[in-house]
Amino acid sequence: MNILNLFKVSIRAVANNKMRSFLSMLGIIIGVAAVIIMMSIGQGSKESIRAELSTMGTNLINIRPGADMRGGVRQDPSSMQTLKMADYERIMREKKYVTNVSPEVTASGQAIYGNSNTNTTVYGESPEYLDIKQWSIEQGDCFTQEDIKKAAKVCVVGTTIVKELYGEGADVIGKTIRFKSIPMRIIGVLKSKGYNNWGMDQDNVIIAPYSTVMKRIAAQTWFSSIVCSAITEELSDAAIEELTQILRDNHKLKGDAADDFTIRSQAEMMETMSSTMDTVTIILVVAAAFSLLVAGIGIMNIMLVSVTERTKEIGLRMAVGATGPVISLQFLIESVLISVTGGLLGILVGCSASEFIVPMFNMPSSVPAWSIYVSFFVCVCIGVLFGYIPAQKAANMDPIEAIRHE
Repeated sequence: MNILNLFKVSIRAVANNKMRSFLSMLGIIIGVAAVIIMMSIGQGSKESIRAELSTMGTNLINIRPGADMRGGVRQDPSSMQTLKMADYERIMREKKYVTNVSPEVTASGQAIYGNSNTNTTVYGESPEYLDIKQWSIEQGDCFTQEDIKKAAKVCVVGTTIVKELYGEGADVIGKTIRFKSIPMRIIGVLKSKGYNNWGMDQDNVIIAPYSTVMKRIAAQTWFSSIVCSAITEELSDAAIEELTQILRDNHKLKGDAADDFTIRSQAEMMETMSSTMDTVTIILVVAAAFSLLVAGIGIMNIMLVSVTERTKEIGLRMAVGATGPVISLQFLIESVLISVTGGLLGILVGCSASEFIVPMFNMPSSVPAWSIYVSFFVCVCIGVLFGYIPAQKAANMDPIEAIRHE
């Protein structure tokens, strides 16, 4: 019997038991669809995070106080005071691979206007901060270096602050807002950025001169961080080396002494986030792949039942000249047909769900093409692996005993 005839016989055998075949395929359909959906969510989340971080500038560099050891206890970076005005001034004097630099001081609390209030965070920055973070002013202007020298009580606000305190679309330029009893005059409104992937409202923010926040609000002499931008993304590593050397010299750290600061580039953050998302995706895919294993066992059981039911048919075929390998190949083809058909349907369901259903839950989705190819290959392997035992059982039957089977 040639291969074409074997295919015809196998298709007819599968078609004669439609419900049984469909139930066998169902596990494969669910498993493949689950794998594709999980991979599409993981890939979509990774691309979304990378895109969001890229909007902040791929050449962004962040300097934060490093955790040191005091009495055998690792200190919280937020409690450290290792970044001072002298560091900022020296960076400004000696920088070669860095363009914009902004010291940062933060304070959280209530912003108040009249009878309205809202919880927010005030960021003390330099005017270069908006260029570093690629943020633009929609109304009004940003504060200046003169405002920083005077520790002027001025600020720019996000659209959420405007909506919560004054009403959506209100003209707030020139109006006064209070933060921790300190009045500040609004001179600009930031262009809306909306929520990020971590659910944080990026428009719920007030940006003021860093000197104002340090002296009038936080009452501190150190910076929470220093944000910079390298000349280009390619020069980020050179900029980090330069900044490291400047800060070590300024902090008088010699030889093998550990840094009391941490420098991270946006590229490093992107790689870290991508690596984290890859790990999460792998875990989800492995969990979903177990359903494929269960589906393979289901196919094997169904094929074993089919061999038992068709024992007499197998005996007749052997009696008229069909060899063991031919019988084995027939059942292998049936198993692969069930597995591959289920896989194709699973791919269709998975891609459709990723395209239309997943976005309804505000989840990013992007189906990688290789996931489809891998899913199809796995289905073929499942058909062969789990169809082998039933096929061998059929091939090893004694023709006379098979014909006599009732």
